[in-house]
Amino acid sequence: MSTFAASHLSPSFPDRAAWGTAPKLRAWQQEAFDLYSRREPRDFLAVATPGAGKTTFALRIASDLLSRGIIRAVTIVTPTEHLKQQWADAASRVGIAIDPEFKNSQGATSRDYVGVAVTYAQISMHPALHRARTEARKTLVIFDEIHHAGDAKSWGDGVREAFEPAARRLALTGTPFRSDVNPIPFVTYAEDGEGVRRSVSDYSYGYGPALADGVVRPVIFLAYAGEMRWRTRAGDEIAATLGTPLTKDQLGQAWKAALDPKGDWIRQVLQAADRRLTEVRRGVPDAGGLVIATDHETARAYARHIRAITGEGATVVLSDDPEASKKIKQFSAAQDRWLVAVRMVSEGVDIPRLAVGVYATSISTPLFFAQAVGRFVRARKRGEIASVFLPSVPTLMGLAGEMEAERDHVLDRKLPEEGLDDFLLDDAQRKKDNPDVLGDELPFETLEAVATFDRVLFDGGEFGTAAEPGSPEEEDFLGLPGLLEPDQVRTLLSKRQSDQLKAKRNNPEPKEPQLSPHELIANLRRELNGLVGAWNHRTGQPHGVIHAELRRACGGPAIAQATAEQVQERIAKIRHWATQRS
Repeated sequence: MSTFAASHLSPSFPDRAAWGTAPKLRAWQQEAFDLYSRREPRDFLAVATPGAGKTTFALRIASDLLSRGIIRAVTIVTPTEHLKQQWADAASRVGIAIDPEFKNSQGATSRDYVGVAVTYAQISMHPALHRARTEARKTLVIFDEIHHAGDAKSWGDGVREAFEPAARRLALTGTPFRSDVNPIPFVTYAEDGEGVRRSVSDYSYGYGPALADGVVRPVIFLAYAGEMRWRTRAGDEIAATLGTPLTKDQLGQAWKAALDPKGDWIRQVLQAADRRLTEVRRGVPDAGGLVIATDHETARAYARHIRAITGEGATVVLSDDPEASKKIKQFSAAQDRWLVAVRMVSEGVDIPRLAVGVYATSISTPLFFAQAVGRFVRARKRGEIASVFLPSVPTLMGLAGEMEAERDHVLDRKLPEEGLDDFLLDDAQRKKDNPDVLGDELPFETLEAVATFDRVLFDGGEFGTAAEPGSPEEEDFLGLPGLLEPDQVRTLLSKRQSDQLKAKRNNPEPKEPQLSPHELIANLRRELNGLVGAWNHRTGQPHGVIHAELRRACGGPAIAQATAEQVQERIAKIRHWATQRS
């Protein structure tokens, strides 16, 4: 019988050293551990930014409680199957044997294990089984990303039933906020001055303090705008510029056009991200990149783009792939350049060498964005920086600019009316593996999607000027060294922006050649027809009726006889309608 099995079966546990040598704790981990040890609470919620080391903190507590005989078993609850294995691997390194393959149908696990790793979905399917296991021995339950316990009523109810009798419960999250008002089990809520209940953490360690401590990397966000053109199901052609004020429908469709693998926007952004990865690898040779895609079909298409750009294949990880965990583990240990995934790698998955990301998904909830960006911030040594490429969309720009903001889960509030996030999230979550179905589901056909470098966001500030891909302005930012301290990043960004502005003043761009009258009229008519098409999509009014209303409002002849000035007036009028209706 193994030493561990013998100790596991004995009436008392050996001292702490028998459980393995735990790594030296970071300052925040030690502070939180000391707080936990002083309080000896039954429930404890630790909020720490993604990449800060919540796993190490939790396993130190588990080791301490086991060595003192306060608990006899550990249950770890995770959001995904892959994270079960990841937790078991981490626990084994400190001498705690966890079974990541436990199935509800088993009922029990080998006595060689001190506990199991399960998913929230697994708990919801048989909470009575897990309650019986929890009651059988004094158990510590570790909830990884506890906010997932509020994902569905059955999940929350299952977690409550299964683990109400637990001796200790340790809840962890990097993002305690949720977009709904489902209460999270075993989390305390307290009323603020306005009578609104907010989640209360026992210990909190945000991105700002973690950055100052060198625990996480600084993140540079590189935003890309661009010209989009698409055809609706009705056959109307619509044009819009991503990065400019747009209606909700225009923004949603322009965003989808940008992410469409058939257009040039995503290919140009992937090229820029790969150039950035090459620069980072000068200082960090094993640095890797991750593209977070919206669905399976686009993930595979993005991988084909990457092969064409780099000459190397990308690792593709899909949520329903039985080999997903194996692929993630292999990529983590290799030096391959790119990984493409659909949500699978958005939360909790630990690949420390990821340094460059492409946010190529239409999901824009604060929780998903923070967890996705969290895949790139785990620091291995001082000076590593992360670079995340994303569409120039107001929601994402706001989230990128508020990286250091700390949020709580708020219960007593009205949910917003269905908006862009809901439209994009619902669309993103549909299964689109069948190419024929994909064609039917798209609300439009992408005709053109061209990227333009927009700006850099860092530490709440914006840098750079709009430029074409491959321009000196874009290259200034893509060529930032891969190893920099946060204050060096800020200084370099400010200097490069200053140099760009000085160069523009000293070398003004040549004026564009004058358009001939017929070219000007043709361009203006195309612009007006695109806006009329958008208004038709929004209101259901026929195109002829919209043109007639514009003519009544602005005067002048039919569009075929209208002057450039008269067409411009109608363009201004329909834009005014759109602004009033927004």
